[in-house]
Amino acid sequence: MKLDKLPIALEAKLTTIPHNLFRDNQPNFEDVEKRPRMPVVVLLDNIRSMFNVGSIFRTSDGVWLEEIIITGYTACPPRKEIAKTSLGSEYSVPWRYIPDAEKAILSLKRRGYTIIALEHTTKSQSYVEVEYDFPLVFLVGNEGVGLQDELVALCDFAVEIPQYGLKSSLNVATAFGVMAYEFRRQWDIRRPR
Repeated sequence: MKLDKLPIALEAKLTTIPHNLFRDNQPNFEDVEKRPRMPVVVLLDNIRSMFNVGSIFRTSDGVWLEEIIITGYTACPPRKEIAKTSLGSEYSVPWRYIPDAEKAILSLKRRGYTIIALEHTTKSQSYVEVEYDFPLVFLVGNEGVGLQDELVALCDFAVEIPQYGLKSSLNVATAFGVMAYEFRRQWDIRRPR
C-alpha cells in the first residue's frame, strides 16, 4: 500500500505511518537520479569517526547534495563502520577521495564555488544570518580540533551554530545535518522550478 492510499482511519488523526508502508513507498534509484542535486559539495577533512562519516553520507542522501569530497585521514567506503550508519547511502551519493584538501578547495573555487567553513573563527557568523550563494563547498573538520588553519584561510567566510549550554560545539555529523538542511531550505526557496 502506498502512502497516498492510507486508510481513512489513519488519515483522520495524527499517527505514525506503519514502517512497512513507509519502506514500500521508497522511489527507485533511476527515478531519484533524475531529480536535480542541490549544488552543495561537502569536504570532510580528517574526520576521526567512521560512524560520523556514515551519518554524513546518510544526511547527504537526505538532502540530495552534489558530492562528498573526502580528504586527509578520513576513512572512505567500503567500511563496515561507515555502512552501519550510512545504510547504503554511500552508493547513492557521489564521493571521491582527494588527498590534498587545499588543491581540492582551490579547484572548486576556480569553478565558481563559494567556500564556507563550519568553524569558530574571529569572524564567523551564525549560520541562520547568512543568505547562501550556490554552488557552494562546505568544509567540516576533525571532531577534536576542527578545521586546519590553512584550510580556513582559503574560505570565503565561516559560520557557526550557536550553543546555549556548557559545550561549545555539536558532534560533527549533527552539525553537518543542521547545516545541510539549512542549505536545502534556502535552495528550495530560490531555485527555479
